[in-house]
Amino acid sequence: MDDAGILALYWRRDEQAIRETEQKYGAYCRSIARGILSDPEDAEESVSDAWLRAWESIPPKRPEKLSAYLGKLTRNLCLSRLRERSAQKRGGGELPLALEELAECVPGPGDPEAELEARELGRALNRFVADLEKRERDLFVCRYYFLTPLEELSRRTGWSESKLKSMLFRTRKRLKKFLQEEGYQ
Repeated sequence: MDDAGILALYWRRDEQAIRETEQKYGAYCRSIARGILSDPEDAEESVSDAWLRAWESIPPKRPEKLSAYLGKLTRNLCLSRLRERSAQKRGGGELPLALEELAECVPGPGDPEAELEARELGRALNRFVADLEKRERDLFVCRYYFLTPLEELSRRTGWSESKLKSMLFRTRKRLKKFLQEEGYQ
């Protein structure tokens, strides 16, 4: 079933919407969840919670791109679950590794006044990502937004992990230069 049909089911409050969502986007959302959370049960619960959030939010929302909407719901739920479990030394999924890779490019958290600067940084990052070539942008977003493990990216793209690491390194290097030019140290 296409996205318009699934959204129509949500708008009619037809429970078939959940089954169709699971069938079409279950594997996609599970891959996001597994990349963030190390516990398969937590990942599965987060995906189930994402379906519930979708049910609760559609309507009134009508996402333009259902896959992105569901991916964002899943990602945010997983990050919340990871924060809840922070007493267990930051999880063990892809989040610590991805943050470590980006640490040399993006400034760390500052004082409360840094909220405005954080929003400006977000806009700068969006400009940077928008200017990337499609394959670089897709790779960057999969790795650093959806926290997709390199092993999975390698399977998806057919490229070796070392090639992916090199591509991501070059992109991070360009990001660092871009952010320095934008005034971020």
